[in-house]
Amino acid sequence: MPHSALPRITSFLSAFARRQAARVVDLPGGFAVYDDAFVHSHANNQLIVDGAAAPEALPAVAEEALGHLPYRLISVLDDEVGAACAEPLVRAGYTHSTYLVMLHEGPVPAGGSAEVVDLDALRIPLTRRWRDLLPDAGDAVVRHLVDRREARRSAADVVHFVGARTAEGEVASWADLYLDRAAGLAQIEDLITSEAHLGRGHADAVLSTALRLAAGQDCGTRFLTADAADWPRHWYERRGFSVIGRTHGFERG
Repeated sequence: MPHSALPRITSFLSAFARRQAARVVDLPGGFAVYDDAFVHSHANNQLIVDGAAAPEALPAVAEEALGHLPYRLISVLDDEVGAACAEPLVRAGYTHSTYLVMLHEGPVPAGGSAEVVDLDALRIPLTRRWRDLLPDAGDAVVRHLVDRREARRSAADVVHFVGARTAEGEVASWADLYLDRAAGLAQIEDLITSEAHLGRGHADAVLSTALRLAAGQDCGTRFLTADAADWPRHWYERRGFSVIGRTHGFERG
């Protein structure tokens, strides 16, 4: 049986994508989101499948929706639909990634020395991080990947950027926190630590603070998504998160 929280989480993810988009086009089984201000950001220009889709038809639907872009990104929010879409999309040249929906079911940490910060405080460490990850990317690409966080402010009722600072005041680790207080739901997203500050507890401070802030707003359903093939999932498990579902991502170009 699917976890009882999973339908609400899926609905939140779908609504978040719609709300942050500059333009939305409804399509069979889902919708496409676009934002010309961040055209280099795949997440802001993609196809979201949040309903029943015809797997064999999906590559053609994606071409129609995203054919003007040099890349294709398709996010499938239902595990069974995503698994059914994998074969035709991989055949069409897409790479397939599986993401875990992880629910926090442990006690909320009492501490947490991080704080809510503004986007300006994140620009320098975010830019440095993206340049490390994409050394060949141009300035416009990096700028879009940093500035796209601004669009997220309208995507949930409350959006916080949570950061842990070094003794010198530099933000060493950070994450987004999205709250839907009416639904009692909170998402922690994009938890990152600068390479120069790894292994010093900054990510723990950010995560603990985000969980505490969510609990303080009566958000009892606290979740995040993690790459099924990457090590952070185990780090989250040791901090009280457990897997309750899966989504799928398909990318080309």
